[in-house]
Amino acid sequence: MPDRRAHLTDAAIVTLARSGMRGLTHRAVDREAGLPEGSTSYYFRTREALLQATLERLAELSTADIEATPPTDLDAIAGLLHRWLTDGRDRMLARFELTLESTRRPELREVLLAAGASFRAAATQLLTEAGVPDARRRAENLVACIDGLLFDQIAEAGPVRSADDLRDALIPLFATAFAAQ
Repeated sequence: MPDRRAHLTDAAIVTLARSGMRGLTHRAVDREAGLPEGSTSYYFRTREALLQATLERLAELSTADIEATPPTDLDAIAGLLHRWLTDGRDRMLARFELTLESTRRPELREVLLAAGASFRAAATQLLTEAGVPDARRRAENLVACIDGLLFDQIAEAGPVRSADDLRDALIPLFATAFAAQ
């Protein structure tokens, strides 16, 4: 196996999505990864280390997805969000589980804030390059609104949205973010 840590954190993502924070144990990750008992604890000695590594893995995967998506192509962005809500649903469930857990764990919060800062910085750069005034504030609002849209769908708080529905929701968000004032 080329990258055992990535394999284990990917298994932790699935475990979090299926069983929540209470179900995330080293043994549960070992089972999900199809590895002998003790494998996860060898690489991640504590639960905290496993949580941090899992959050870092989620950020790594999301960063790769975002970098592969044209930043002003609403169809591509809507497609990415739709993939995250369907094929990548486990990742989003795990991400939101860890986000909520980070409100009680300062060390996890630091990892979450660092990951979020990189996404916000990329959005700020995009808006700055487009000549948008107050780019940082608008980028933060754009990221927050997209996160809210994702959470709404993951929590099944509203109707299920198709890729077209997601694109329609993005239109006013991007129009506001790019509007010159």
